[in-house]
Amino acid sequence: MNPGHTAAQVWKVRFVTPVTHAEAFATLLSDAFHPDAQAVATAEVEEHVSWSVEAYYQEEPTAEQIEKIIHPLADELEMQLPSVTIEALPDINWVAKSLEGLAPIVTDRFFVHGAHDADKCPTARIPLLVDAGEAFGTGHHGTTLACLKFIEKECQRRPPARVLDLGCGTGLLAIAAAKLTGRQVIASDIDPIATRVTRDNARANKVHPLIKTITAKGTDHPDLKAHGPYNLLIANILARPLAQIAPDVEHQLARGGTLILSGILHEQEQMVLSAYRDQGLYLLDRLRIDEWVTLRLRG
Repeated sequence: MNPGHTAAQVWKVRFVTPVTHAEAFATLLSDAFHPDAQAVATAEVEEHVSWSVEAYYQEEPTAEQIEKIIHPLADELEMQLPSVTIEALPDINWVAKSLEGLAPIVTDRFFVHGAHDADKCPTARIPLLVDAGEAFGTGHHGTTLACLKFIEKECQRRPPARVLDLGCGTGLLAIAAAKLTGRQVIASDIDPIATRVTRDNARANKVHPLIKTITAKGTDHPDLKAHGPYNLLIANILARPLAQIAPDVEHQLARGGTLILSGILHEQEQMVLSAYRDQGLYLLDRLRIDEWVTLRLRG
């Protein structure tokens, strides 16, 4: 995304949720490619009670499209579907405006940044370029940041020979793994737009020869099976899908391989952990950032 492009009509989607669920709904909108949110934000409405979720789109979405995205999470949280409003905004470059406050993320090994901060990378860090616009997967959300930290830890131990990023989104995690290992990484997503975005980001980060994208649902795809079993498998999706695909994921994991699971609200941790313990995996460690928990397990 070029933050210098000319301004265009932008539509703002807004709804209000309980404070404990706002970030989860924001994540869903950020991670959705149909329609593609250019920026997503949350803000307090009533202290300790409710927050608003706002998403900005360059193409006018319908309430039905937004409700289709948020309905599964509302069901999972056993809450009423929020009331969605959509309004046209003045012709301001809202994407560039959102970039102004999006600071780089610095981890032990990486400097995650947009194009506007490309010249600020410390010499001791590996640059990861992912522009806002595909907000989920820029490293600013707790789930993505925790996965990055665990990828760093895993590659310190012994760089994995075969890596799968399941539900790759922007491809940030696959790109990070490729930069640390120098080996081919498989990046898979159910959405073809996600795999296209991953290819674009891999090219921008000069690791495109190492990233193989596969558009597939779950792990039951011949190309995914052909490249496995995996020494490191990363799945940053939602808790219930993670629990449901536990047997398939375990089957794709190499003996002694490491599994990183994220997109889990803290109250859902035991449900997910139980599903994978039933498959013979054990917990190495966990990392909680805000209300999100990321798990590192071994097969």
